[in-house]
Amino acid sequence: MNSKQFIELEDKYGAHNYHPLPVVLAKGEGVHVWDVEGKKYYDFLSAYSAVNQGHCHPKIVDALVQQAKTLPLTSRAFHNDQLGPYEKYVTNYFGLDKVLPMNSGAEAVETAIKICRKWGYEKKGIETNEAIIIVCGHNFHGRTVTIISFSSDPDAMGNFGPYTPGFVSVPYNDLDALEAALLKYGDRVAGFLVEPIQGEAGVFVPDADFIPKAAALCQQNNVLFIADEIQTGIARTGSLLRICGDCSCGATCEQQATYTKPDILILGKAISGGVYPVSAVLANNEVMEVIHPGQHGSTFGGNPIACAVAMAALEVVKDEKLIENARALGDTFRSKMEELAKKTTLINLVRGKGLLNAIVINDSPESTTAWDLCVALAENGLLAKPTHGNIIRFAPPLVITPEQLDDCCQIIEKTFLNFKKK
Repeated sequence: MNSKQFIELEDKYGAHNYHPLPVVLAKGEGVHVWDVEGKKYYDFLSAYSAVNQGHCHPKIVDALVQQAKTLPLTSRAFHNDQLGPYEKYVTNYFGLDKVLPMNSGAEAVETAIKICRKWGYEKKGIETNEAIIIVCGHNFHGRTVTIISFSSDPDAMGNFGPYTPGFVSVPYNDLDALEAALLKYGDRVAGFLVEPIQGEAGVFVPDADFIPKAAALCQQNNVLFIADEIQTGIARTGSLLRICGDCSCGATCEQQATYTKPDILILGKAISGGVYPVSAVLANNEVMEVIHPGQHGSTFGGNPIACAVAMAALEVVKDEKLIENARALGDTFRSKMEELAKKTTLINLVRGKGLLNAIVINDSPESTTAWDLCVALAENGLLAKPTHGNIIRFAPPLVITPEQLDDCCQIIEKTFLNFKKK
């Protein structure tokens, strides 16, 4: 079968909940993927930053295969010999006491919301069913009914109501608005849920002091600071977590001047290197102890394969110095894109951190320019995807080499300089 036939199958038998580029992929290795016709591409999306360690990383795949041959699933009705070691490993890795393992990013966000609310009632003393969680406008935390209830995206929200109450939205990167909401809702506020960089919104990077000052406001008001690092975590932005600020030491540490300690940390995507669905919610004992048997769980959460894969994936991040690589090559990429912006009127702005970057196209969000550019990039051997109409996100696997990055920058420059609007 050829690409056209595979696309027709999806169109006929699958729900139309995505709008993918017209490329049908069949193989991946490192920073490259191949389509069914055998054409080779650079992957500059990394499955929305799930494949930070590169496609089919042998260490991670081997962990999956070996565990799948031994014991794939027990459910949490029984203990297994992978869960305890994984829980110790991941809590030490990120510097928090306890982990609640789940599968998808949206499940992890839902889990964090439940923990936060329960903490609010049982520890802070909020009146039952009165808890409020503050969120930010233009957020993306997933697509469950509860999560879309506090979305500002009309496509995400449209005709999915009635919506879940208990959320108040403030503008992103606006400390005054956050402080005003904390003052207005007072002791009803249980938590503040935030992305350290808004990825789906177009790689919107806040002011350097926004996250630490927001966390300080939370502490002052006895409110849980909840960091959604599903996309920004695991080395993507040039630090282990984006809440580490601009530190590249490779480990969270309370003595670090730039490290903002979360009350609840949400992880997903690259915690498994894209090999298996794994997510995690971490917190210290005082917060996590509100969860008791029967109050939350998942058949697959903390399964033996997930635990083995996640430990291998996190080892790769350290062993291959992916934090340092993301930081150095991210600086290089933005520098080259800013040079390109001087040569073409197509680029309004270049922004990002580490290897999570975006180019804002000089056209309206309603135009097809960004989409057409991505189609042209694919024709030239590089895969990227627009977000919010006129923004192209560039996020290659963190195993990319300087030589490969240079090759990719040349492809992007050639595509932009030869592009003609339709």
